[in-house]
Amino acid sequence: MIISKEADKLRSLYQSWTDQMVENPNLTILNLRSMFDEWGQPALEPENVTYKSDHVGGVEAIWALPAGADTKRVILYTHGGGFCVGSADSHRKMVGHLAKALGATACNLHYRRAPEHPFPAQIEDAVAAYKALLAKGFDAKNILTAGDSAGGNLAVASVLKFRELGLSLPGAVIAYSPWLDMALRGKTLETNAGTDALVSRAILEGMAGMFLGGATDPLNPLANPLENDFTGFPPLYITCGSAETLQSDSEALYAKAKAAGVKTTLSVVPGMQHVFPSLAGRAPEADQELARIAAWYRAL
Repeated sequence: MIISKEADKLRSLYQSWTDQMVENPNLTILNLRSMFDEWGQPALEPENVTYKSDHVGGVEAIWALPAGADTKRVILYTHGGGFCVGSADSHRKMVGHLAKALGATACNLHYRRAPEHPFPAQIEDAVAAYKALLAKGFDAKNILTAGDSAGGNLAVASVLKFRELGLSLPGAVIAYSPWLDMALRGKTLETNAGTDALVSRAILEGMAGMFLGGATDPLNPLANPLENDFTGFPPLYITCGSAETLQSDSEALYAKAKAAGVKTTLSVVPGMQHVFPSLAGRAPEADQELARIAAWYRAL
């Protein structure tokens, strides 16, 4: 399998993080957050996109504002990082590329993170921001939720919470390499362990422990979206790489949603690492996937 040399930069970055964690097993959460802030490095700066810091529903956020975007359309984006690391800043460029590709604005949330704020703080922040967007006059059908890894979980789980609260649901959901199963039952956790340069069972166990806080069942349906009925869920686009340990989570979500009659697309890109769209503007594989997502969105 041949991947571009640009795409291999993500594998190299992830391997450097893994090496640091192996060499320094007692890294603090602050050390880990500093390291994972390098997630912003792979993406190139998207052209003609400006940014604005804000508070939306009381939650810190960075707006991505592409030139010529339809200001009636907004992406509510939740970043990855195991619910513990990563930030709106680390994902700024990646979100800018997605907004530009879809011709929409984006509200990139810096939600509260574990372990200081365990589940359900993250869902609460997403709900508060969504309600604020509705209050600003955005039509629910013109809002889409999106996120990567743990943020992909939140992009899905927040919609399930909106449904529970009786809110109008967003028009679409996009999940990059979502981490969904807090019980860690996916077969690719083992079968892809040799190809994923970052995500291991041990890392997921540690982050799940911080997220769940010792008080939440890993099968809680809002912490673990796979434990839900997806009837009535909005159109859903899922993407992941074939090299990643969380591929099974994407496949399980696709199967659950498809069985419930949801308009669902799953794109598994050969040889790609976890959250490979973070290579937007640099690697052809990421740009091609963004083009596929944009075509899917326009066709809704």
